[in-house]
Amino acid sequence: MTDSAYLVLEDGTRYEGRAYGARGRTLGEAVFATGMTGYQETLTDPSYAGQIVVQTAPHIGNTGMNDEDQESRRIWVAGYVVRDPSRVVSNFRSLRSLDDELTDTGIVGISGIDTRAITRRLRDSGAMKAGVFSGPDADLTADEQLAIVRSGRDMTGLNLSAEVSVTEPVVTPAVGDKIGNLAILDLGIKQSTVDNLAARGFEVHVLPQNVTLEQVLAIDPVAAFYSNGPGDPEASDGHVALLRELLDRQLPFFGICFGNQLLGRALGFGTYKLPFGHRGINQPVLDRTTGKVEITAHNHGFAVDAPLDGPVESPHGYGKVEVSHVGLNDQVVEGLRALDIPAFSVQYHPEAAAGPHDANYLFDRFRDMVLETRKAK
Repeated sequence: MTDSAYLVLEDGTRYEGRAYGARGRTLGEAVFATGMTGYQETLTDPSYAGQIVVQTAPHIGNTGMNDEDQESRRIWVAGYVVRDPSRVVSNFRSLRSLDDELTDTGIVGISGIDTRAITRRLRDSGAMKAGVFSGPDADLTADEQLAIVRSGRDMTGLNLSAEVSVTEPVVTPAVGDKIGNLAILDLGIKQSTVDNLAARGFEVHVLPQNVTLEQVLAIDPVAAFYSNGPGDPEASDGHVALLRELLDRQLPFFGICFGNQLLGRALGFGTYKLPFGHRGINQPVLDRTTGKVEITAHNHGFAVDAPLDGPVESPHGYGKVEVSHVGLNDQVVEGLRALDIPAFSVQYHPEAAAGPHDANYLFDRFRDMVLETRKAK
């Protein structure tokens, strides 16, 4: 059995490298992530479900894997592409190597290829279907491998929420004085988000993605929250319908990433697929409320189509809405704020493990909005 491996893109581009992690085949959407640190957090981010992640940082695995930096209950990437995996693990918290973790969890990867070249290809042509082939699958012909890749599922129109969500409610107690119960729709939530919300005084109820309105209201929530997650927001009409029921009840709402896209659709705006998405921890975003530029963590392939010049009327009758945050690289909508109901969202990750933390204040802004709404009532 050869130790060779191949990364094959749907446009026929083919890269030969070395098998890394588990052997076999895997299919997914090839995307690149620009973070120089935090590979464990990337691997365990549910938003990467269904995607083969190309790390632009050349050296990966230096600090091994531990049990403290997990963002969720498992690794979610469909495949992993790195240039130079570390031969030595050196960190006092490390419990195992990244290579062993990938092997033990069945994640097929490839190493020893020029990830910069792949990134340039994806930037020029956009994210596309891909496959990694190693072990016996490395012996398939190039035509056979390409046919397998092209037969894979397309991220457009794909609903992945059921694959990543909890199946039973999970409750995390509030830290300090309790504000009330927070209903979170788990579309792929990260543990750092739960920790940040609990630290603001919310008793956090992480609920399955197929929860009903009655089940949400049964916990007597003071607010609602939609998490990050994978998939096409256009394929999540049920989640949008639930959100509109909550907005109709004037329940304070905060959404991040996928939650931002679903708020946009609930308010009546469209969403669209970006050419290659935003993934990494160095994206500059302007907060129009403060005039400050934040360096932020992103992981999304879709965006909200809303007018940058606002405020504008919500097409679904929720009053005035404005674009609150804008990406400075490409002017993509990075946040929404409703002016007549208590609701806002951002397209990026304010919890940002392993950083940056410029946008962590948004959790405080959410807490303040909940308290002000309660006081007004």
